[in-house]
Amino acid sequence: MGLPKFTDIISLSNIEISKAIIETENELFSLRFKKATRQTFKPHEITYAKRRLAQLKTLLTVRLKELDQEEKDVLNNLITN
Repeated sequence: MGLPKFTDIISLSNIEISKAIIETENELFSLRFKKATRQTFKPHEITYAKRRLAQLKTLLTVRLKELDQEEKDVLNNLITN
């Protein structure tokens, strides 16, 4: 397993991205909990989870901004016509 790639998540829908964000946050919590309680874990998994979470949140933010901009454009067209 290599570092998560941004191209792996582009094909996901917004709902799938939201679910993946929740799953990744839970995974990150459990990894941090394992670290705090000195259980065995792979330290690189924390880095991977943090990176995947950042990628998912970035993609969701970009998509929501695009939707918001499209709505504003439609409203402006309706007002001017």
